[in-house]
Amino acid sequence: MQGRWIASRLPTVAVLCGIVAAVFWALLPERVPVEVRPVSRGPLAVRVSDDGVTRIKERYIVSAPLAGRMSRVELHAGDPVVAGETTITVIEPTDPALLDPRAEAEALARVAAARAARRAAEPLHAQARVAVEYTAADLQRARDLAPSRAMSHEQLDAAERAWKTAVEVEKAAAERVQITQYELLLAEAALLRTRPTDGSGRPEDWRMEIRSPVGGRVLRLLKESAAVVEPGTQIVVVGEPTDLEIVIDLVSEDAVKVQPGNRCEITAWGGERPLAGRVRLVEPRGFTKVSPLGVEEQRVNVIVDFESAAADRPTLGDDFRVEAAITVDELDDAVRVPLAALFRHGRGEAVFVVVADRARLVPVRTGRRGDRDAEVLEGLAGGEAVIAYPSDRVADGVAVIGR
Repeated sequence: MQGRWIASRLPTVAVLCGIVAAVFWALLPERVPVEVRPVSRGPLAVRVSDDGVTRIKERYIVSAPLAGRMSRVELHAGDPVVAGETTITVIEPTDPALLDPRAEAEALARVAAARAARRAAEPLHAQARVAVEYTAADLQRARDLAPSRAMSHEQLDAAERAWKTAVEVEKAAAERVQITQYELLLAEAALLRTRPTDGSGRPEDWRMEIRSPVGGRVLRLLKESAAVVEPGTQIVVVGEPTDLEIVIDLVSEDAVKVQPGNRCEITAWGGERPLAGRVRLVEPRGFTKVSPLGVEEQRVNVIVDFESAAADRPTLGDDFRVEAAITVDELDDAVRVPLAALFRHGRGEAVFVVVADRARLVPVRTGRRGDRDAEVLEGLAGGEAVIAYPSDRVADGVAVIGR
């Protein structure tokens, strides 16, 4: 009898329990959906990034060494040229411009200046060769001592960097000697054509061929059509398109962090893989630049040399846009918190740590900052889960659910 009574009440009890559970569930605070990211330990790279443009290291503007009638330039932008062989144009005399005393005096002065430039270039080339030999010996010693750990990896990298820099300086000095030699020959040829003759020479003897001083390609035509030109008239720009460097104009507060030798990663240049580079020079003088928002900024040019081979960037040319990230500091082991989790709290910074599905406010002290993470000096030990981009619904003690 009693059992039948209990059995008849079971549906009612079940309904009442369901109602109580529903009311209890409804009264529970709603959990806020949040994005959760881990706090980890590992290396941290501090970098400064900005846009840059490529430029050819050594470009040469071919100009007319004397007045005369210039023939049409048959070359076009991109055409290859060979040093001392490719004829750019021909200058013929126009009487009496090539025979007056003033032209002869000017030609004499250009010869003297070219000889002085040649004398100045030769000792610089010799000095650059000595620097290559000295840095090569330092590099060999560093490589010999590195296996026994008598030389650190940083010192080995510094020795290798110094040797590579000396090699590039020597190449530039050798090219400068070649150019000054060409300028001297050109000036002497111009001098011969300014002196009076007895008229016995053939007309073709007084035609002056202007040849390319360096090998490479024609970069730009400055004067193409035939015309009467004056001394110093610019005709073409030639250079080697694969011998590139990058100019990055950083804001001055970022530029002071950059040192020669810092590694650089070049992206957004059009290729599938990033390119490697290294800072060669931070220019000592800044300049004012107006940003797209109309704000005046003090900028400093940073010059970066490519470490990637020219074969890895065959289509990259002069004055192309790239994006560059320069590594100014590196930590081998640091507690890293995502920058998206940090926010201002009082006079410092804080994060929300997820503990037992609830947000807990934790003040932190940060150090150096990378692209995505910041170094944590106090407040976190690694392994915690923090809330990224916390909204105004997130507060200390609020129930959260990760997504």
